[in-house]
Amino acid sequence: MKVLALSKNDYEKEVLNSDKPVLIDFWAPWCGPCRMMSPIVDEIAEENEGIKVCKVNVDEEQDLAMQFNVMSIPTLVAIKNAKVVNSVVGVKSKEEVLNLFK
Repeated sequence: MKVLALSKNDYEKEVLNSDKPVLIDFWAPWCGPCRMMSPIVDEIAEENEGIKVCKVNVDEEQDLAMQFNVMSIPTLVAIKNAKVVNSVVGVKSKEEVLNLFK
């Protein structure tokens, strides 16, 4: 499945109304750890049809970043049934990210 670039305009449709669990990656192009995390997030999207994967550029979507109280990036947020079930900050392994949904 392809990674979606998420904005506040499509947040409700793509996240709150999603029939699948959603992983949101809060990132910025200038963030080194975010660039390290990006291929892992992309792999999760490709290998897990049951998870919708979205990325939020915090420079372009400050309202969404504030809504999730993002203070450091990368921040990964796991959402099920429109509720945050877990989150983590920093570079993590694919297994650690997938465990956010358990």
